[in-house]
Amino acid sequence: MLLKTLSHTLVLLATLMMTSLAANADTGRVDDTQSITSKTLGQAVKYTIYLPPDYGHSARSYPVLYMMHGGDDGRYNDWFVQDNLGAVLDRLINDGAIPAMIVITPDGLRNPENKYATYFMNDADGKFQWETMFIQEFIPAMQKQYRILDDKRFRAIGGLSMGGFASLMYAFKYPDLFSAVAVMSAAVRTDEQITQMDAAGYERRYGHAWGEGLVGEQRLNAQYRHKNVLDLVKSTPVGDIKKTKYYLDEGTNDPFFLGNVSLHLEFNKLGVPHQFLARPGAHNYDFWAPGSEPLLRFIGLNFQERSVQ
Repeated sequence: MLLKTLSHTLVLLATLMMTSLAANADTGRVDDTQSITSKTLGQAVKYTIYLPPDYGHSARSYPVLYMMHGGDDGRYNDWFVQDNLGAVLDRLINDGAIPAMIVITPDGLRNPENKYATYFMNDADGKFQWETMFIQEFIPAMQKQYRILDDKRFRAIGGLSMGGFASLMYAFKYPDLFSAVAVMSAAVRTDEQITQMDAAGYERRYGHAWGEGLVGEQRLNAQYRHKNVLDLVKSTPVGDIKKTKYYLDEGTNDPFFLGNVSLHLEFNKLGVPHQFLARPGAHNYDFWAPGSEPLLRFIGLNFQERSVQ
């Protein structure tokens, strides 16, 4: 009887161990402790990385999605802490709904105090160049550190709020770098919204990027025109814009609804294929959390379609 009980116990333990190993094999790895040392910024740049479930026991390379966080109190690991993106990725990859991919979320803060936002742009005075760092240092460093396909077809970018603005800006400025851009509640403001913004709000968000101490139409200067999404969509050659696929998801009660609709209408005017979703919601995670899955499905479909080109 004792031997029979012991045998049953060993079988149960073995089954549990096998189940645990299977569960671990189906779970990707999320690590928010990594960083690179940037010569451009003269400081470390932290990031969170998601490696798909089979990364540790395969030798192949993967598509990559760069996801940019929001402003104000937004942090580089929000996509995985606030939005539980790792679990969504695991489920979609394991179900075969999207191809296995690497997802990287870089830190867009100037410093821990975060008194003035970078908006993932270069400062007007050239002292802090986050955009240059990202394009010239960060992406190459990720390509070197991880098994990432070094091909535009398998490189995409996305983000929410401030990160959505930056993702669109990069898509227009670097049409040969990203195959798709997917954003939620992108912080796209109209000229009128910029000129009417209160001084403190302007300085905190855009003072360093477009010029400090500006009021009214002074803010609509060359720096602004060169970096503003609604200007870039008009100044970028249509052929270049069409090199990238676009996904816009916006809440009808979001303060950036008008800006996103303006971009949508400009795309229609230019004949640029894109997906535009307007659904009930405000500028918060109650809106963003359910939007993560369709966003990832869009990116996954893009990678699948690009693979046969």
